[in-house]
Amino acid sequence: MRILNIVMLLAFLLSVFVQINDPDPLLWIIVYGLAAAACIMYHVKKLEWRYPAVLGVLTLLWAASLAPAVIGKVGWGELVTDITMKTIAVEKGREMGGLLIIAAWMLVLAQNLRNSKQE
Repeated sequence: MRILNIVMLLAFLLSVFVQINDPDPLLWIIVYGLAAAACIMYHVKKLEWRYPAVLGVLTLLWAASLAPAVIGKVGWGELVTDITMKTIAVEKGREMGGLLIIAAWMLVLAQNLRNSKQE
């Protein structure tokens, strides 16, 4: 679990740095930064389960809000085969994917922390 957390930490930190070219970088830097902070706190055993739980739920809701702009409007291949943003649906699809990755990992951390507290 600790190794996978470090991998996710590195992915979130990389995501922070690539947001510089985004049309709305501050918002994305903050959300990826919050996810990276959760990974760091987990690694040093200072993370309370509520932090990743709340971040996970918020990013999941945010991803769901983007779904209407993506589902049925862009194919999986368009999201991963070309680095350019050809359409707004591609941009929203990639944003949705990032949010879903954050949500999934935060919920894994929250569940792991809750389970370790019960033992």
